[in-house]
Amino acid sequence: MVIPSALSERPTTGSPFQTGWPVRLADTDGDQRLRLDAIARYLQDIGFDHLQAVEDGDTHRGWVVRRTVIDVLKPIEFGEHVTLRRWCSGLSTRWCNMRVQICGSNGGLVETEAFLIHFGTESGVPARMSDRFMAPMLASTTEHRLRWKAALTDPIPAPDAPDVQELFFPLRVADIDWLDHVNNAVYLSALEEILAAHTDLMSGPHRTVIEYAKPVKAGEPVRLIGRRDGTALDVWFAVADDPRAVSRVTPL
Repeated sequence: MVIPSALSERPTTGSPFQTGWPVRLADTDGDQRLRLDAIARYLQDIGFDHLQAVEDGDTHRGWVVRRTVIDVLKPIEFGEHVTLRRWCSGLSTRWCNMRVQICGSNGGLVETEAFLIHFGTESGVPARMSDRFMAPMLASTTEHRLRWKAALTDPIPAPDAPDVQELFFPLRVADIDWLDHVNNAVYLSALEEILAAHTDLMSGPHRTVIEYAKPVKAGEPVRLIGRRDGTALDVWFAVADDPRAVSRVTPL
């Protein structure tokens, strides 16, 4: 199984990096639920805060997200104060799995895991992490030979296939980050557009998986192709017929 049915528990040794803040209005939807794109931004924020607290963090500022898993066990809502804890659950020398647990002050709980690739900010290619940087990561997990394997491999369905819907998702200037790519949180904002018609999937505990294959750049026309199959919703993010990312939402 590429992704376990339950994400790994916190390590019994060491202390995960921890921070927190209030859930603000811009993070939530009309039902006061913490949105998926806000969760993705939270993961970015704690990631960069974590860099400030570790050795060699200032030389490891380039990261690409390859996959994010978000398990909403109990929704977090507007007005809660969230505590975020971050630790490594697996790594190799150029990439890692980073777990983030988000606990709300009123009992909300979201468990996440992201596969991150470290790259050189000048070279633009995957780069080895330093020994000092990896030291606390190695101590928090026994998985030291992490390998990538895609979990979502289905091809884009034909537009006339059963239960397929398509939306155009226009990009904004604010969606583009310093790498000239659409920021990974924006894809989850797009996913919320499709999910609006499938609210039953979010009525209980649910899992969202998103895998990023190729970056979307400024000015490219993005199509969202959604397919509902029973209790699973798959969404492809395509430019023309080229899938740039794919997501799946299922009950837990």
